[in-house]
Amino acid sequence: MTENDRQTEEKIFEAATYVFIDKGMDGARMQAIANHAGINKALLHYYFRTKDRLFAAVFEKIAVKILRKFAPVFDEKLSIEEKIRFFFREHITFLQENPKLPIFILNEINRNPARLRKILNNIDIKTMWSMLNKQHRKELKKYNITEAALPQIMVSIAAISVFPFAARGILEGIFEKIGVDFDQYIEQRKEFSAEFVIKALTK
Repeated sequence: MTENDRQTEEKIFEAATYVFIDKGMDGARMQAIANHAGINKALLHYYFRTKDRLFAAVFEKIAVKILRKFAPVFDEKLSIEEKIRFFFREHITFLQENPKLPIFILNEINRNPARLRKILNNIDIKTMWSMLNKQHRKELKKYNITEAALPQIMVSIAAISVFPFAARGILEGIFEKIGVDFDQYIEQRKEFSAEFVIKALTK
């Protein structure tokens, strides 16, 4: 692949990511993606023959980007509490920068769960899981956290972070009635969520 090809492909990825997240798979149009990328539709089809193929590439790239961003969660030098604080701080910041991403991912997972399973097949989840368990065996024992409880805890942590963004439309309406600014609430949530989870685990 030439440098020109790489630049064109990157333009397409950026444009497609924007349009897919904004419109969803069903609402996105190849012409809109081509226009956003500043190329003609024929060139877009040259790089990615179909919308399905382009969407799959974009979805996988988003998933890889998210996993790379949170790679420090697997740093053995960090304690469980430090990892929890890191996750909420970085994840909520990431969602502030990409507020439409949770709804996009949830919609597309429900629309085509096989696509996510295909992406996950390329990730060694079992090794990651074992790594966390091994790194924090003593801490898990201290907190009386069993290996069987880990999935419950990890999903709960993710849900605490994602829900306000997934339900933003409703929450903003509720908060407006009680004089709470949504953006300020989200900023405070980075610390509040971490403290909430840590206290729940250590009490």
